[in-house]
Amino acid sequence: MTSHTENPSEGIAGDSDASVVHAGGGTRKRPKPGERRVQILQTLASMLEQPGAERITTAALAGKLDVSEAALYRHFASKAQMFEGLIEFIEQSVFTLANQINEREAPGTVQAQKILTVLLQFGEKNPGMTRVMVGDALVFENDRLLARMNQFFDRIESQLRQSLRGAAEANGSTTPTVDANAQASVLTAFAVGRLQRYARSGFKRTPTEHLDAALRLMVA
Repeated sequence: MTSHTENPSEGIAGDSDASVVHAGGGTRKRPKPGERRVQILQTLASMLEQPGAERITTAALAGKLDVSEAALYRHFASKAQMFEGLIEFIEQSVFTLANQINEREAPGTVQAQKILTVLLQFGEKNPGMTRVMVGDALVFENDRLLARMNQFFDRIESQLRQSLRGAAEANGSTTPTVDANAQASVLTAFAVGRLQRYARSGFKRTPTEHLDAALRLMVA
């Protein structure tokens, strides 16, 4: 799932998962429950791309999908659970790519640079998700959602520390752990800042802007 998809509300015209009879006389089955969940999350992510969409009500989401609010709650127990679905997608997408990098690249600066790159590329391709990642979309939601996104960036920082410790050792540092911790902290803050700027510029300032040059300056 990405936020750049065709309108997921197409083909959804009511609350049940039975077949739909259209005006032209044709019959088309409604999405299965699992498919409907994906449609709800896709639509929520798409709505988050719109200006001033930091707070989205379930009524607005249901209206976009042309279903009742009750229909939403057959698939998600709460709006917080919908946002958790988006966060799960962010986690799975980014960490799957990061793990692939860890498998292909030895610990070092190249590994760290590639992890940061896939993180920022993911945000750029999924602007609605970026509002979730930086917390703008979670301000009025359950505190546990913000805590979970904070944990996401803690995991990113931890992976960067592991990558950079090997580089510090290779460079003959007498304090490789301290050096790696400091550098990982700076790089994580850089990534968060780039994502925040992207969201708050109305998605005009891309997070990958001059990225190669920036990484060369920060990851020697």
